[in-house]
Amino acid sequence: MVNRSLDGLEEKIGYSFKDRNLLKRALTHSSYANEQKINKLGDYERLEFLGDAVLELVSSEFIYNKYPDYPEGKLTRIRSSNVCEPALAYCAREFELDTYILLGKGEEATGGRNRDSILSDVCEAVIGALYLDGGMQVAHDFIHRFILSDLEDKTLFLDSKSILQEMTQAANHTTLDYRVVGEKGPDHDKEFTVDVFVGGKKAGRGTGKTKKAAEQAAAYQAVKKFKGN
Repeated sequence: MVNRSLDGLEEKIGYSFKDRNLLKRALTHSSYANEQKINKLGDYERLEFLGDAVLELVSSEFIYNKYPDYPEGKLTRIRSSNVCEPALAYCAREFELDTYILLGKGEEATGGRNRDSILSDVCEAVIGALYLDGGMQVAHDFIHRFILSDLEDKTLFLDSKSILQEMTQAANHTTLDYRVVGEKGPDHDKEFTVDVFVGGKKAGRGTGKTKKAAEQAAAYQAVKKFKGN
């Protein structure tokens, strides 16, 4: 079980909570709350509900202003791809949010700490806690710093498999193949390594906590290679 001081998380996100219980609740999974019988503090689910609404408003305003010529449908697709479950989990891992989550023993043993669904939920709960503790500007600054920064590169990463598929078809390559070439760690904390082959030639390698995540990372490397980055 990984569990760090809240001081470290506050330092990473650049904000000190006036009410530390809000932050602790945002990090508390229901399995831990039930196991520890934390009835008063509770888990992150209500904060997640609030954080989701704040995130949608802030990200919508940002994308609306960033792309003034885009129609509603395209704005919606951009927002959806950048605040979806994998995107939020990706952003959460960048500031090691996964290492601060409070999980029950069973959830911990089955790999809950690495699960995108839990990470994205906790990320939204932290946004909700920031909003309640510091107001909209504090939540806004967090979202801009950790979720809406480097938007183009994150979009490229999150859509890398479909982008690579389109590039492969456009180049008239007949095959696109992902192969698991490495696997290490216990069952609840696996790390996979995947190579992607385009037209029979290795185009990229990626690692991840799931095969899907490793494929995505490999596709991202291949897309960057083809784009000359």
